[in-house]
Amino acid sequence: MSVSTTNTPASPFPVLGHIARDVSRDINVVFYLLTIALTVLVLAVKTWGLVALTLTAVALVPVMFVLLIWVTLP
Repeated sequence: MSVSTTNTPASPFPVLGHIARDVSRDINVVFYLLTIALTVLVLAVKTWGLVALTLTAVALVPVMFVLLIWVTLP
């Protein structure tokens, strides 16, 4: 057996670069992404109930902390 070697590093999140390029081209992509995220959340709540809503709220706690700190900066 031979070991294949490639010189290109693996990107952990190839989707993020694609989204960032799209947002830099057209700002309306942000609204499409928010609509998709809200739809996924609604489908998750319909499937798993209150657990999905609770896990989403817990996952967004650091985001809210950062926003509160950002707002209160002088």
